[in-house]
Amino acid sequence: MNPVEIVSHPLAQRHLTALRDAETPTERFAWHLNRLAELLFLEASRDLPVEEVPVKTPLAETEGVRLAKPVVLCPILRAGLGLLDAVRPMVPEARVAHIGLARDETTAEAHSYYAKFPDGMAEAEVFLLDPMLATGGSAVEGVRQLQAAGATSIRFVCVVSCPQGIEAFQKAHPGVPITTAAVDAGLNLQSYIVPGLGDAGDRYFGT
Repeated sequence: MNPVEIVSHPLAQRHLTALRDAETPTERFAWHLNRLAELLFLEASRDLPVEEVPVKTPLAETEGVRLAKPVVLCPILRAGLGLLDAVRPMVPEARVAHIGLARDETTAEAHSYYAKFPDGMAEAEVFLLDPMLATGGSAVEGVRQLQAAGATSIRFVCVVSCPQGIEAFQKAHPGVPITTAAVDAGLNLQSYIVPGLGDAGDRYFGT
């Protein structure tokens, strides 16, 4: 099965704690989400392929590296934009895809309403970004759409996950790694992660 990397770094867990706190105001929630996204992306991108390039310092010539493959960042709208806002400055040359999925509050199923992908998906390292892995429906559909667009190397980055979502994701997409800050206990009757952090999109955008 695809690996699940839990980022337990103290700073990551500090930011997660602030995100869980119902008293954290919108502007601080956004700040902590951005900082945590940076730490998650660092782990998720740890094994990106690189190639050596010559570089001349003020004192001598030496060797450096650059990314060997293009990077595509793909947030699941709208909550995934909170991760994109932090990650994109870390890889400014990355191109951005978008997948729009709306949750049916009755069935908790994800329904697609928008998708836009850059050219060259097959050659890129693709990162699917979404704060929550709850039932797994949105992440499963997101990877399906990326694969249909030609992506062959995909990594999923989320803030909080749960066993049900991980199981559904791994069953649908074995081999796609997951990077997360927490695996919570499970889902409530409304299919929200518990203890979780509430609706990440609403808290990030103040709606």
